[in-house]
Amino acid sequence: MKLIEVTTPAQQKEFIQMAVRLYKDEKNWIRPLDADIEGLFHPETNKLFRKGAKAKRWLLEDEKGQTIGRVAAFINPKMKEKQPTGGLGFFECIQNQEAAFLLFDTAKAWLESEGMEAMDGPINFGERDKWWGLLVDGFSEPNYNMPWNFGYYQEFFENYGFQIYFKQYTYMRPVQNLGFDDKMIKRANQIIADPDYEFRYIKGKELQEKAPEYFNTVYNKAWARHMGKTLALKETQLMFSKMKPILDPKLIYFGFYKGEPVSMFIQIPEINQIFKHVNGKMDLLGKLKFLWYKTFSPPNKMLGLVFGVVPEHQGKGVESAMIIAYDKMSNQPSFPYKTIEMNWIGDFNPKMMRVCEQLLAEIYKTHHTYRYLFDRTKPFERHKIFD
Repeated sequence: MKLIEVTTPAQQKEFIQMAVRLYKDEKNWIRPLDADIEGLFHPETNKLFRKGAKAKRWLLEDEKGQTIGRVAAFINPKMKEKQPTGGLGFFECIQNQEAAFLLFDTAKAWLESEGMEAMDGPINFGERDKWWGLLVDGFSEPNYNMPWNFGYYQEFFENYGFQIYFKQYTYMRPVQNLGFDDKMIKRANQIIADPDYEFRYIKGKELQEKAPEYFNTVYNKAWARHMGKTLALKETQLMFSKMKPILDPKLIYFGFYKGEPVSMFIQIPEINQIFKHVNGKMDLLGKLKFLWYKTFSPPNKMLGLVFGVVPEHQGKGVESAMIIAYDKMSNQPSFPYKTIEMNWIGDFNPKMMRVCEQLLAEIYKTHHTYRYLFDRTKPFERHKIFD
């Protein structure tokens, strides 16, 4: 077997095409957009490089010159851990443990040479909301920017010595006619009856002009300390601007107390139901296909991105009120979405897991994020639990 570092445009193309060939017979695999993956490895499209991040990629060929595996390794200075920790990701391999271990060894050796003491994988060269974790249960179609892989990958990681750092759950429930726990309904109605609270979705000019401000207020109070960073208003405005082609006002929902935003429920249509028709490319033909399917065969599944309540309003029933108030609007025959999936709930976040359980949602998919300590004598610690 022969390892080749990816340095040329032809090798970059092969890094993409290798996965396309590997999964060609898998009906549940959806080809990611080429640009979503390739863009991560270039300074022009990934600002992490400007902050000192590093990345390398390799292809693995067999004796006949056929590509049988690939892997990337990266160092993200934003990852704050007890020990310097790098990342391993975009791993693909035929069902051959020797080949898989060679790819793991290669990533490990490079990360060690760069001063790392551990590696997490498979993860993204960027934020946690994309390409993070190994699918181990629930091998249905992936949501947009979520990984799908063969089941035998789990053996590769665990036999090599990777240990579970945390689990990520995707919860699912029907949108309509499921019902809620009686205690939840009682708590919710008490809040809804309070005239100081208001729950509504955001539409029209308010969606583009004010929604980013509302989002920042709630996110920076409710989530920033857990995610390790606050969001500037410009970042949020850019995020909403990029999502504009797929935003549905019926899926952007906020709660207010005396006119100030205190909670939010941000969802989008699950656009992989459209992207699966474009074969990884948003060229002219891909854009035309996207518009056609968006218009005539739109997604019937929505994807929950963020649910949050500011700390001073937590534990009062606001979470329940948000859910019940939204259900009254969505539980109508004209509402186009049939199911909702709540993506990326870490097992280190029991509060959010309880919210999903209150929704009577069930775990639909499970991903593992693994960690491998280079010094095998050191004690392994799992991700800390959010309080």
